[in-house]
Amino acid sequence: MSTTGLLQIVVFLLVLLALTKPLGLYMARVFGGERTLLSPVLEPVEGLIYRMAGVNPAVEQRWTTYTAAMLLFNLAGMLLLYAIQRLQGFLPFNPAGLGALPPDLAFGEAASFTTNTNWQSYVPETTVSYFTQMAGYAVQNFVSAATGIAIAIALVRGLSRRSADSIGNFWADMVRSALYLLLPISIVFALVLVWQGVPQNLNEYTQVTTVEGATQTIAQGPVASQEVIKELGTNGGGIFNANSAHPYENPNPLTDILEMLLILCIPAGLLYTFGRMVGDTRQGWGLWAAAAVIFVLGVAVALPNEQAGNPLIAQLGVDQQTSPLQAGGNFEGKETRFGISASVLWAVVTTATSCGAVNSMHDSFMPLAGMVPLLNIQLGEVVFGGTGAGLYGILVFAILAVFIAGLMVGRTPEFLGKKVQSYEVKMAMLSVLVLALPILGFTALASVTEAGTSSIANPGPHGFSEMLYVYSSSTGNNGSAFAGLNANTLFYNPTTGLAQLFGRYLMIVPILAIAGSMARKQRVAPSLGTFPTYGPLWVGLLVGTILIVGALTYFPALALGPIVEQLLLAAGTTF
Repeated sequence: MSTTGLLQIVVFLLVLLALTKPLGLYMARVFGGERTLLSPVLEPVEGLIYRMAGVNPAVEQRWTTYTAAMLLFNLAGMLLLYAIQRLQGFLPFNPAGLGALPPDLAFGEAASFTTNTNWQSYVPETTVSYFTQMAGYAVQNFVSAATGIAIAIALVRGLSRRSADSIGNFWADMVRSALYLLLPISIVFALVLVWQGVPQNLNEYTQVTTVEGATQTIAQGPVASQEVIKELGTNGGGIFNANSAHPYENPNPLTDILEMLLILCIPAGLLYTFGRMVGDTRQGWGLWAAAAVIFVLGVAVALPNEQAGNPLIAQLGVDQQTSPLQAGGNFEGKETRFGISASVLWAVVTTATSCGAVNSMHDSFMPLAGMVPLLNIQLGEVVFGGTGAGLYGILVFAILAVFIAGLMVGRTPEFLGKKVQSYEVKMAMLSVLVLALPILGFTALASVTEAGTSSIANPGPHGFSEMLYVYSSSTGNNGSAFAGLNANTLFYNPTTGLAQLFGRYLMIVPILAIAGSMARKQRVAPSLGTFPTYGPLWVGLLVGTILIVGALTYFPALALGPIVEQLLLAAGTTF
């Protein structure tokens, strides 16, 4: 790893660490019902929203009611988005005159944006109108992120309350997430991006003549507003096909680092919010440390592989008496504005969370470097994770870790002073296994059917990695891709849509069941047999649990893809 790359990563993590406590404290106050700096302005707006919706935010819900409200709200949003896409040709703000999306693509994208996945099986500039971007996709970017935050806060309440039947009010949690958190930050940073040259308009596409005399159509539109919430809400769907590698979405190194910080700031801050709400900030910092350890491990594997480059090209250099390494490293698929270090850091950031935005093409990474984003997603994106999804995902692993610790000492495990019994362990395992089923099941189906293999651009193990990445990204609600596979087909659109729905809602339901069960329990006094859930030993146990569960589940599939590809590449075998 180069000194420059190492320094960049250290500075990035230090800035993220500095943002964690103030943002986490602010979120704890918002969801604790305390007044904040924005309360004088936003409380009247919040009250108006409740009156218009007929909601009493003071009435709390049992976990079953909370779950039903969340599912019905998301179903309504998905149906509305599907209708907007199908009626696009008749709706306003469509200067390019784009027609309706096909039914299979409209279903896949409705599922994608509703579940916070933002998997894009289309070219945005030539497929969707400004109205669809603003009233459809951008709205879902807000409410899908707010839904994830609400679920995380509900789980935290379940862990912190004693003998309670309720875990909060879904409508209040979602409104406060969007109104007090997502919207203010989005407004401020949208203006920052406009200042840096990101377009924000409703103009028609511009026709220009190139220096060669050819005609080129340059798309534009409401880019800045969409860009901020796609990063802040860990959504990831770009207004351009090149995503955050496009100069209109990400013009320079300053916007590059700001957008990476936007991706991670809420997931990192929520870990502190957790510690604050349970009355022991050491608990939140322990989770933060565990996420940071896995994050650094991912960068430590990916960055040296990209900087070393392709060993076959390096061998040519040796034969020519030049250098044992590929000159400049593997620059294929990278933006020259950002270079290898920033591209690898972005790849780890966007897959450690459920964002999926890209500033380089993961398909062009070296096999082991490409395995890091893939494994980040398969671990459940708990390495800081998505907005809300990262917190409730890592808490599931925390429950499994204390269960393992309880087995070691031969007593009933405890977490935050509450006994973790068979029901909570079963629900935790269910939420973990529900991710593996669509990933491995749909990949297996795609790999043995012509409908699946016909979309592969690369034969051999890399083609298998492309299919595995498609369903890992969809089920993990990430949205990034290896990009060497055409997913806009009658096979991939519905199967990825189903994977997104399974990965989002079949995981959330058992998590809310855990919240309801833990809320009803009393706390027990700590004893000599109580395993402390903070400190280096706890961080090591939690990291080990996450990595071991991931390895046991996905190692055979990874062995067929990036691992064997790396071994064959080293042996000089290409496809």
